Amino acid sequence: MENYGSFDFLSKIAYERTGGSEAEFQTANYIITECHKYQVEAHLEEFQVDGYEIKKASLESIDGVYTVTGVGMSGSTPVEGIIGELVVIESDDQLKLLKSLEGKIVYLSGRMMVKTYKLLCEKKASGFICTSGSLYDDIEKTDLEKMTLRERHYSNGKIPGVCIRMVDAQKLVLAHPKEIKLLLLQDEFKLTSHNVVATIPGEVKPDEIVCFTAHYDSVAFSTGAYDNGTGTTTILESLAYFSKHRPERTLKFIWCGSEEMGLLGSKAYAEAHKDELSSYKLCINVDMTGVVLGHDIACCTSENSLVHYINYLGKEVGFSITARQGVYSSDSTSFADQGVPALSFARLSPRGGAEIHSRKDVMDFLDAENYYKTANFIIEFSKRMISSVYFPVENTIPEEMKKELDIYMGRKDREEK
Repeated sequence: MENYGSFDFLSKIAYERTGGSEAEFQTANYIITECHKYQVEAHLEEFQVDGYEIKKASLESIDGVYTVTGVGMSGSTPVEGIIGELVVIESDDQLKLLKSLEGKIVYLSGRMMVKTYKLLCEKKASGFICTSGSLYDDIEKTDLEKMTLRERHYSNGKIPGVCIRMVDAQKLVLAHPKEIKLLLLQDEFKLTSHNVVATIPGEVKPDEIVCFTAHYDSVAFSTGAYDNGTGTTTILESLAYFSKHRPERTLKFIWCGSEEMGLLGSKAYAEAHKDELSSYKLCINVDMTGVVLGHDIACCTSENSLVHYINYLGKEVGFSITARQGVYSSDSTSFADQGVPALSFARLSPRGGAEIHSRKDVMDFLDAENYYKTANFIIEFSKRMISSVYFPVENTIPEEMKKELDIYMGRKDREEK
């Protein structure tokens, strides 16, 4: 199959492009320019996302001052900060046993989960500390993560928080301070993010739509070459192919902004276009391809017949891929949640392989050979779907997948066994 050079475009967008930033907007316009090269019209659809600016953040104990980042959208302390007893929390079960955390600052390892934050709000914690990285990190080569609360968190209330390195967390806990001082001052506001949307009309069944999605934003400190510059360019490769081989059904290519902030771009698109989603037969999402060391997967939020189809097609054309039924943490999920059968293709790296969500996500671990193998399989799969006499994927979401979507979207908790 002819390649259209989309891998070459990857180096042009390999820079930090967080949701709502000028860099994200610049990337959106680069994508539009690429679409126009194939005589495919594309446009921007804007939506609002949370933004913040940390003015000052600090954490002090009897044993010294710690390097921290402020947790975005967690509110602010008084200008003089807050002083409170440090409470080390190891589990939600431990949290549930406490009557009150009023006047106390809570330490928790790792990220702030929604259900944990809700408990902190219920027990009126004054502040919190979460952690970033590993005890084994080389500080000179590792960034202290910038964490942000999402609406699902702060709809329960705002508790000022900071993030520290794991090695500093151990030092803090070993010091057993009776009191610590936490200061966080930030401005909170709204930013504008964008989805890029391109359309190739169908020539036989134009009222039936297949959409291709990929997010083009990155996290802070990351060039996002692998996650998800590769997905961005992979669906551009599909657009280039179908611009030359006109499809029977209408195709939508949607580059989603602000995925890393909670699938915000695809959620915004699904909401804005909900009246037409009944015409969408399938969402084909791509989130990470092209890594040298890795394996290809497809995660299908659909009837299980699609899983079998992909596994069979892989064997037929000689492409190694493993498909399964499930909910994938990417933009396909926003469409499945609105009743559109969806799947995500990815080439995942092994343990110890290429990393994402850090400064280590760079071009060095990607190559064109593996990239085009995956891209060509996605096109081959898509061709068969788009040109089928009767669309082969049932236009339903199985009940077990609906339950998984409820859990992923935070509407329900997973039942404890």
